[in-house]
Amino acid sequence: MSNRVLQLVQSRVSLAPMAGITDYVLRTLVRKYSNDCLLTTEMISSEYLAQTMNGRSGTEILKRDKNHSPISYQISGHKPFMMRQAAEFLNDYADMIDINMGCPVKKVVGGQDGAALMRNPELAKDLVKAVKDGTDKPVSVKFRLGYTADEMNFVEYGQAMQEAGAEFITIHGRTRSQMYSGNADWKKINELKKNVDIPVFANGDVTSVEKAVQCLEQSGADGVAVGRGSLGDPALIGRISHYIKTGEILPVPPLSDRIEMLKFHIDEEIKLRGEGVAIKFMRKFYPYYLSGFENAKILRSKLVLEDDYDKIMNLLGCTELCKK
Repeated sequence: MSNRVLQLVQSRVSLAPMAGITDYVLRTLVRKYSNDCLLTTEMISSEYLAQTMNGRSGTEILKRDKNHSPISYQISGHKPFMMRQAAEFLNDYADMIDINMGCPVKKVVGGQDGAALMRNPELAKDLVKAVKDGTDKPVSVKFRLGYTADEMNFVEYGQAMQEAGAEFITIHGRTRSQMYSGNADWKKINELKKNVDIPVFANGDVTSVEKAVQCLEQSGADGVAVGRGSLGDPALIGRISHYIKTGEILPVPPLSDRIEMLKFHIDEEIKLRGEGVAIKFMRKFYPYYLSGFENAKILRSKLVLEDDYDKIMNLLGCTELCKK
C-alpha cells in the first residue's frame, strides 16, 4: 500500500458502504468487534451536502465517534465543483474520502452518478482531481467491473483513476447490469490488481471467513470489503480480520448473541432517529439477524408488523419461538 494509506488502513478488511444501511449505529456495532478495520459511511450526495453547508446541521449521516477512525466518507455526484465543496466540508470528519462510481441503482445512474461514471472516465478523472483539491486526506474510488458485460473497462478505468490521483480502490466484482445477481467474479479483480500500483480491496459476496479467504486468493487483492455479509452479523469483519492475523477461525455468534446485537441495534437507532422512525427502519434488518433456526419465519413475520417497542422486546425474548 502507499505510505499514506498504509498508515491509515492497517487492517485487510473494510466495511463497504451501503445506502440506508451503514449508518452511525451499524458502524458503531462493527467497530465494537473490530478496532482497526476501515469503516465507510453510507453514500452521501454532494448536492445534499450543499444543502447542509447552506444552513442544515445536525444530520445523522455525518455523525461519528472518535473511535470510528479510520473512517472513509463516501460521496456521490458528477459536478466537479460540487464534489470539491463536499470534500472541503467533510475534511474535518473523514480520514479518507471515497467517490462512489459503482452504485447500480436506476435513479443514481440516471442522474449520471455512481456506475454511470464508468461510461465517462474523463469526467471521473475530473471528479478525483476536484476532490483532491478539496481535501488533504487520501482519496479513494469504488467502482464495478464495468457497466455491462460488453463494457468491462475496469482495468483501464482503474489505471485512469490512479493517474488522476486516487490512492485506493475498492472494486465490486459485478457489472452494473448485474446489479447484485449472479456471483461476484473475484478472479477478474486480479487483472486490475496486476495493473495498478495502489491498494485494491475486493468486494462482493464476502459473507463468511471462508469466502473472504477464497476472495483474497482468487483476486490477489490487498484486502476485502464486506457489505451485505455484515448485516445481522456485525462481528463478521472482526472474525475475518482475526483469521488473517492469526489463522484461527472464531465461531459464528449463536442466536442468543445475535438477538442481543439486534436489541442493541434497535436501542441505538431509537436514540439516533426517535422510536417511531427507528422501529420502521429496523424492519429491513430482521431477516439477517433472525435466520437459521426453527420458527424464524414466524418470529420475523410478527416483528415486521409490530410498532410497539415493549412488544418487540418481548418477542425477542420469547425463547419458545427461537428453538434451534
